Amino acid sequence: MNKGQISEIKALLSTPKNIVIVPHRNPDGDAMGSTLGLYHYLKLYHHNATIIAPNDYPDFLKWLPGDDTVLKFEANPEESHPLIEAADLIFTLDFNAFHRAGHQMAEVLEKSEAIKIMIDHHQQPDDYAKYMYSDVKMSSTCEMVYNFIEMLGDVAKINSTIATCLYVGIMTDTGSFRFPATTSRTHEVIGQLIEKGAENSQIHNNIYDTNSYSRLQLLGRAMQNLKVIPELRTAYMTLSQAELDEFNFKKGDTEGFVNYALSLKGIIFAAIFIENKQDSIIKISLRSKGEFSVNEFSRAHFHGGGHTNAAGGRSDDDMPTTINNFISILPQYKQELSHTQNGL
Repeated sequence: MNKGQISEIKALLSTPKNIVIVPHRNPDGDAMGSTLGLYHYLKLYHHNATIIAPNDYPDFLKWLPGDDTVLKFEANPEESHPLIEAADLIFTLDFNAFHRAGHQMAEVLEKSEAIKIMIDHHQQPDDYAKYMYSDVKMSSTCEMVYNFIEMLGDVAKINSTIATCLYVGIMTDTGSFRFPATTSRTHEVIGQLIEKGAENSQIHNNIYDTNSYSRLQLLGRAMQNLKVIPELRTAYMTLSQAELDEFNFKKGDTEGFVNYALSLKGIIFAAIFIENKQDSIIKISLRSKGEFSVNEFSRAHFHGGGHTNAAGGRSDDDMPTTINNFISILPQYKQELSHTQNGL
């Protein structure tokens, strides 16, 4: 965003507005942290702000301050529609294409005449927002929200509540500050958030130290299902709907499972395939090390996208067909996957 756009946004926010803040479907820590952080900031200026999440999200995020105010579009369409229609401004955070909010919500957002403001760090954004803060080099949307508040000249207004929300998104999207997008600036922002009241140790415990017995059993099953293709430096896991049901799967239970496959020595490409009978799809999470782009891989083959080293996708085929397809595609990338990068 340039100075002119920031001045225009400051003018828009100078008087109370009806504002809707939207994360992507199946929101994660960065999506909920950024939307709640921005929500608490806007409330300082007495805006009539509402977060409308496309659908529900994991329990380990529901301790976040302000969670009880979040409206879920899927469960409350009759309440959500009028709020979107009456909005003066709509912020879309942590996604850059309306379809990422789900088909039904996308239609409502597209019809809305509200001024759209996008804050996002994913690749290849759609051109729907009047004001677009898009930067694929950023660690997280939460870091971008911090920058956005800074651009508005309001860092001094960041309190412990805002700081807590933004810390969550930066921590989760950087893999606790170990992914390549973590920069010295990221650490600088984190330091500021801690100074402003984010209790880093407690936040980490709230996110990562809440495992249920059934989730750990499910992780064990995923590890049992782990397969390795050493010549292509690839590993993948599968979880069927029957296995999810066996271990009382709850939304968010498989978060981070794919990273165990990526942690194997010599592996630079990892995937997990999770069956979803209700939607008749196989949900796919992809991770990589070095320069191998799972964003490009997913966009080319599995209707998805994301970042260079972290992306998602889906398959409309059954599990065996999806796995066979995945394995058959890999030889096309043999040169990229075989190339030694960063000492791997």
